[in-house]
Amino acid sequence: MKRILVLGGYGGFGARLSRRLASDGFEVLVAGRNLEAAKALAARLPHAIGLQADRKGDISAILGEHGPFLLIDAAGPFQQSDDRVPRACMEAGIHYFDLADARDFVGAIRCLDERAKAAGVTVISGASSVPALSGAAVADLAKDMEEVHSIEMSISASNRATAGASVASAMLSYVGRPVRLWRGRRWQDAMGWHMLKRETYATAGRRPLHRLVALADVPDHDLLIESFAERPSVIFRAGPEFAFQTLALWLLSWPVAWGWLTSLRKISRFLLPLQRLTARLGTARSAMTIEIKGIEQGAMKARRWTLIAENGDGVEIPTLPTQLLARALRDGRLPPGARHAGGLLSLEDFRTLFRDLAITEEMTEAPYTPLYQRVMGPAFAHLSEPVRAMHHVFGDGGAKGEAVVTRGRSPLARLVAKIFGFPAAGKHALHVSFEENNGIEEWTRDFSGRRFRSHLSEENGHLVERFGPFRFAFDLPIRGNGLSMAMRHWSFLRIPLPLFLAPQSVAHEWAEDGRFHFDVPIALPLIGPVVHYRGWLKRID
Repeated sequence: MKRILVLGGYGGFGARLSRRLASDGFEVLVAGRNLEAAKALAARLPHAIGLQADRKGDISAILGEHGPFLLIDAAGPFQQSDDRVPRACMEAGIHYFDLADARDFVGAIRCLDERAKAAGVTVISGASSVPALSGAAVADLAKDMEEVHSIEMSISASNRATAGASVASAMLSYVGRPVRLWRGRRWQDAMGWHMLKRETYATAGRRPLHRLVALADVPDHDLLIESFAERPSVIFRAGPEFAFQTLALWLLSWPVAWGWLTSLRKISRFLLPLQRLTARLGTARSAMTIEIKGIEQGAMKARRWTLIAENGDGVEIPTLPTQLLARALRDGRLPPGARHAGGLLSLEDFRTLFRDLAITEEMTEAPYTPLYQRVMGPAFAHLSEPVRAMHHVFGDGGAKGEAVVTRGRSPLARLVAKIFGFPAAGKHALHVSFEENNGIEEWTRDFSGRRFRSHLSEENGHLVERFGPFRFAFDLPIRGNGLSMAMRHWSFLRIPLPLFLAPQSVAHEWAEDGRFHFDVPIALPLIGPVVHYRGWLKRID
């Protein structure tokens, strides 16, 4: 009988994992700082022993005394943790897994690869929902795609699934702090627990879930990008069941974002009692969804995989990858070496365990037509290739080039330019990020570090560009080998405004020397020129 030592083996996830391993016929050493809790759980399991152990203590002595086949670290949190436990395992010739979701910790595990191979042991980090399950789902979704442009993921847990102290501490470690994301074909920083989104989780025959989720920092933000030659954007969000909980954390994130606090980790001990007060509210339903956007046989396609767990079974999911990998290790199917868990399992592997849980899953696919093509119809095909390519926006993309900006001189013109965030006069390095979501495009223009953004959509056959509360509707007639933007109406807070008071702008886009060129003059009645920017861009492949 193979013996497995589980650090944190009586905790929220550790206890479930210990039960699963025991049911697979392993002898389980339930270990943690609280000896009584470890013994209490071990007494309820076949062939189990309770031990006192601390991942920051002398692990080598425990390994030497009990000689497990495998050590699984389910204790956490792994943010700002070191690799003393896997190193101790390698020195003792013992295999190592963990349930880490800390981005830096999981990504750095590969540094131990040569040493693990020399020791003849298998070291795997991230054997949990991310990156193990997420990686399996992405691989299945991306099957047969020639290109993958973007990957969006989210998880929302049942309110009755009480988070442990380590989970709360891990989450609070990035709330309000910079999270490095690959967007617009370059690395950019976003704030943890910002980028709020209303997510719908739906599978056939099940009542859908509507949850508010926010940006979380996970290993997939690095690992999934490396999995594809095209380096798609990756965004992962998470959230509790109730929107007010997500919003409360969002509000608490601002003192950290402003630099008043370094982190919210110290308040984790206060959040847990508050969460327990509401634990009886809500449902026992958890969900996960992943959507990828890419190209298959020249056509744009969006594929979405959704999982809904009922009856509180969502809390079992983070333990399933470790159970599957422990079986594979026992059967000799995992070679020595150190690596993360992404890509080691398939969705079919998980389905062998889903059958025993109240879990439904579904995969859907939908074609997509780019915004400008929908607005222009057949005329879109007559645009030159550089202009068409710039408006083939699907998922995520980026372009870079140069621009020359001139500004109006009057005080009112300068005030308007400041309100809209237009760039300063002069020559600028220009980067444009394109992000498409539900058919709406967000263009973020970065002129030498000065950014302003707008949202583009289709309404009644027009292209509508929104700057804050202002909306401008355009026709897109062909002009030369490109197009122009002719304004037809505008509004403030959707209240129509007189056209004679509208900004005077006829933007022009065309191709020259194989590059996309643009010329955008903006003037206001009675005020005169506000800003005029012109230059060129090239899509970043």
